[in-house]
Amino acid sequence: MDKIGNKIAWFLFGFLAVGVSLYPILYGYLAYVGVEEALRSRKTAELLANVFWNIGFYTHISFGGLALLVGWIQFSKRFRNANLKRHRLIGKTYMIAVLISGIAGLYIAFYATGGIIAQLGFGCLAIVWLFTTSKGYQTIKKGNIQKHEVYMIYSYAACFAAVTLRIWLPMLTASFGDFIPAYRIVAWLCWVPNIIFAYFWVKRKGLILS
Repeated sequence: MDKIGNKIAWFLFGFLAVGVSLYPILYGYLAYVGVEEALRSRKTAELLANVFWNIGFYTHISFGGLALLVGWIQFSKRFRNANLKRHRLIGKTYMIAVLISGIAGLYIAFYATGGIIAQLGFGCLAIVWLFTTSKGYQTIKKGNIQKHEVYMIYSYAACFAAVTLRIWLPMLTASFGDFIPAYRIVAWLCWVPNIIFAYFWVKRKGLILS
């Protein structure tokens, strides 16, 4: 039963990661047909006309989508053992995508809808994502595989916020009947539980950082 449960969990994990990673394609299409502002109606006209914000926004979702898309397969032990060179290539791709998306995400966090609470939530998420990924890179360069695995678990937990945000936000919006309070909460709820889950997963696997 455990094996079946693990297979179902793995399928859902991959399905959600790949599905949400394709989200930027939707934005690209809507931008092409000229209706992307309909999905960003919470933003002011001034912000939507800001070239730097638009660059930051599309950079963040595009490279964030790439990180989400390639990162999940790295957790397959079978894939790692059979495709070490591909694992390393995908890892480099993931880290570059995180660097670009994370910096862009930190920038656009200052403009998050919902004020200082949402801005701090998304800003902290960007910092945690960048920090854990950079530590993952530093530890593997030193040959410390165990620490590398720990930091990359935390990194992808932060990356997976793109998925959990889209699960929580509709439910919170329906519960409150208002987007703004829901968005303030989801700015933290989309990633803090993920990091807590990662902590217990690391502990269960017997991995340590010291």
